[in-house]
Amino acid sequence: MKNKILSINNTIILALVVLGACRTGSKTPGVRQSSGVYQYDNEKKTTVQRKSGPYYSDRQAVTGRNGMVASAHPVASRVGVDILKAGGNAVDAAVAVQFALAVVYPGAGNIGGGGFMVFRDKAGQAYTLDFREKGPEKAHKDMYLDSAHNVIPRLSITGHLASGVPGSVAGMVEAHRRFGKLTWAQVLQPAIDLAEKGVALTEREALGLNRTKKSFLQVNPDKRYFMKADTTDWKTGEVLVQKDLAQTLRRIQQEGRAGFYEGETARLLVAEMQRGGGIITEKDLKRYQAVWRDPLVGTFRNYKIITMPPTSSGGVALLQLLRLVEPYPLRLWGWNSDSTVQVMIEAERRVYADRAKFLGDPDFVKVPVNQLIDQDYLKTRWSDFTFARATDSKNVKGGVLPGYESLETTHFSVVDQEGNAVSITTTLNGGYGSRVVVGGAGFLMNNEMDDFSVKPGVPNMFGLIGNQANAIAPGKRMLSSMTPTIVEQDGKLYMVVGTPGGSTIITSVYQTILNVLEHGMTMQQSVNALKFHHQWLPDHTIFENGAFSEETIQKLQARGYKLEQLTNSLGRMDCILLRPDGTLEGASDPRADNTSVGY
Repeated sequence: MKNKILSINNTIILALVVLGACRTGSKTPGVRQSSGVYQYDNEKKTTVQRKSGPYYSDRQAVTGRNGMVASAHPVASRVGVDILKAGGNAVDAAVAVQFALAVVYPGAGNIGGGGFMVFRDKAGQAYTLDFREKGPEKAHKDMYLDSAHNVIPRLSITGHLASGVPGSVAGMVEAHRRFGKLTWAQVLQPAIDLAEKGVALTEREALGLNRTKKSFLQVNPDKRYFMKADTTDWKTGEVLVQKDLAQTLRRIQQEGRAGFYEGETARLLVAEMQRGGGIITEKDLKRYQAVWRDPLVGTFRNYKIITMPPTSSGGVALLQLLRLVEPYPLRLWGWNSDSTVQVMIEAERRVYADRAKFLGDPDFVKVPVNQLIDQDYLKTRWSDFTFARATDSKNVKGGVLPGYESLETTHFSVVDQEGNAVSITTTLNGGYGSRVVVGGAGFLMNNEMDDFSVKPGVPNMFGLIGNQANAIAPGKRMLSSMTPTIVEQDGKLYMVVGTPGGSTIITSVYQTILNVLEHGMTMQQSVNALKFHHQWLPDHTIFENGAFSEETIQKLQARGYKLEQLTNSLGRMDCILLRPDGTLEGASDPRADNTSVGY
């Protein structure tokens, strides 16, 4: 049946392609004229570059045969490789990287946040772990609204009330308990050493701490965490020492889960909440559990996609996006040609509308995952699409399913010598989270409560619209866009992918995968490649400078697409590709301090 549907889809698309070719005056029968930087060369049977400038930079890949770690910070990546060299497996290295990032990358690395893990073992068995934060017991759906039921600005973003119950420590404890090889003490020690001895600040980290100093002082008026003793600005290379955080990490090292969710650390966290009007209690902490969920598995052409199910929306959205564009000849049209971009934008428009309508915590609401990724359903989502003009987002709603009842994060990828692979995305939500530092414990709290639908129809800090499925409730996990993903080819490990980026995570992962599978890029080229993003509402497409040629821009605008060039960048990818010769290609994003280390 599936092959029959695909055959029907391909017939429909071929007809559209031929019509499009006639309309645009393409010289190649059946193929729309490409205006992209890359196009498929029929004679060479490969994707070739038409023009210069498709990349953010010319950074080269890192290779290794025995193991690879790609993370947001060079020190954290080296920690992970050291664990691999000491005999640890990919999960040991991932746990060590997670705690190291909490020290060296305070803007997003964390023990006060949460996230998701996709793990594929050397035998090909896949597992997914949900350690997303939860709403505290005292949370309620109107907690960020005034007496007139209007949203109180920034209440869900800054300060103590913005924090959900953290899940990162529970997630790492559970991952190590089930799959770790080295001792818990061994994988925690590098982070403790970094906190005690200090870490030299990169230029980006120094700038980030300096920009955030005023906000830290406003939220934590009696504290001086992340500031120099003389309160002057940080300079590149200066050493940040975090003694209180080191003590917190030692308690976690010695007591495991209880070292965070009970005892002294829990007491300090709850005291901090009470001091600032937060609502997390000792009971909330003690009750928190990370949850193993069934992996979300799908296919794209001949590749197997292993990704994260809800509470993340990322996996469902990624599979929808890949399946929606699968019938189209993207390789023939070329990388970021007007036709390629058009069908990708239209797929994104429909998928983000579905996200808003259907997705939430599966422990609280019915999430119709299988229906959303069904080929017949996805075919109906194209019913109002035409190459002649852009679809108006006002006319796009979440789809109709029979029987249904109604920007700071970090990612890292690890592959070990045996072929075990880990893809983890973890977050505080906004940069430096809620800006709340737990007094005496030295770590930042998240502002993940903003990822709930604070009020149906009102956008969150990333502009995402939510509905009742993602309404605030005690003990409920807020919806996420995190999309840690592993790709197989012919039953073998092929690619480990992920990125931070709020609502742009899904589309960045989507483009990075397509760049390799459809456009013949290497892993590093795919990461370097310039990106774009559309999320249904607001109804415009943002793009990195140079992502579209002038010809592509003109053609898209003529069809009614609203395009907005960014002054900053999209994504912070950290990916690993297994090459045909058995070497690992580590590809970290040149847009930040991201670094791959292999051996």
